[in-house]
Amino acid sequence: MKHFSVTVNGTAYDVQIEELGAGAAPVAAAAPAPAAAPAPAAPAAAAEGNVVESPMPGTILNVAVNQGATVKAGDVLVVLEAMKMENEIKAAEDGTVTAVHVRKGDSVDSGTPLVTIA
Repeated sequence: MKHFSVTVNGTAYDVQIEELGAGAAPVAAAAPAPAAAPAPAAPAAAAEGNVVESPMPGTILNVAVNQGATVKAGDVLVVLEAMKMENEIKAAEDGTVTAVHVRKGDSVDSGTPLVTIA
């Protein structure tokens, strides 16, 4: 029997998988992991300003801004790959980047906060 730790939607599970002989259907048992660590608190800066969210699920290819950067409306903030297409996520307004919520290589869903601009 092999033992794995799997996290699904922020919940950690300890999983044991039994390897069976040829022709037998695999069987897996999952039980919630003992007291998972609490999720990290959202940065305080995220509460201030306008949050730019991902318009679709994808993978972050590039983060073009850093916290503290001054941006103009139309400046590229993040490059998001979705369905084999590179999508430039741009600033809708002038302002200062108060928080960057993603890193290169992160997978994001629709509505995931990318950058906060104040």
